[in-house]
Amino acid sequence: MSPNSFYEQVYAVTRLIPKGMVMSYGGVARQLGRPGLARTVGYALHNLPANTDVPWWRVVNTHGRISNSYSPETQAERLRAEGVAVDKNLRLNMRRHDAERIVYHKLHRRMHAQRRRRSVARG
Repeated sequence: MSPNSFYEQVYAVTRLIPKGMVMSYGGVARQLGRPGLARTVGYALHNLPANTDVPWWRVVNTHGRISNSYSPETQAERLRAEGVAVDKNLRLNMRRHDAERIVYHKLHRRMHAQRRRRSVARG
């Protein structure tokens, strides 16, 4: 898998995170079947263009802390605007806001729908 295709997969999973919810870098990596690549998820999000539609601010570290050293206040502001309570130490409650189960189910529904379409197309 090339870095570009992995990055595109990261972006696709990140787009599935609902407003007001977050996932950890590791959670995104797990959903891609690559649990050891949390740091690479961070690199992928860091390399997004400025005018992206990928909601990068919805990805935080596993402890619910904003670990984006480039624009942590911007990330916190965007999360707060979506109803996520981010404290002065740039932490949030992962138990309340973690979207990993939601994204897991969305991904599996897509996979099943693709399989059905392929089997119908075969005949």
